[in-house]
Amino acid sequence: QVQLVESGGGLVQAGGSLRLSCAASERTFSMYTMGWFRQAPGKEREFVAAISGSGTSTAYGDSVKGRFTISRDNAKNTLYLQMNSLVPEDTALYYCAADLVRNLYQITIAGMDYWGKGTLVTVSS
Repeated sequence: QVQLVESGGGLVQAGGSLRLSCAASERTFSMYTMGWFRQAPGKEREFVAAISGSGTSTAYGDSVKGRFTISRDNAKNTLYLQMNSLVPEDTALYYCAADLVRNLYQITIAGMDYWGKGTLVTVSS
């Protein structure tokens, strides 16, 4: 059982930045494809970004490309999401999730094996 704990959310003005972290309990963290997802009030959960186990490959949702950067530190069992140029539409509960089987191009929201409880990001205009 992998436990994931997100942190770093908060209130920020439009144009600002935040860095989210996701701490994993599993020592085989590097074996997992990791992803960030978000869910805004009244909307479905959506894909934000994903990263391979080694950290060498990444993928992004169209709405965050060029603004967000996903990274990981396998020595610290930690996943990150650097969010720049934030806009009010980025307001959501942000979740990290882990997939042991699929690579970052195959992951789906329904197929992720483990989820954190989320951290709230609010962007004011």
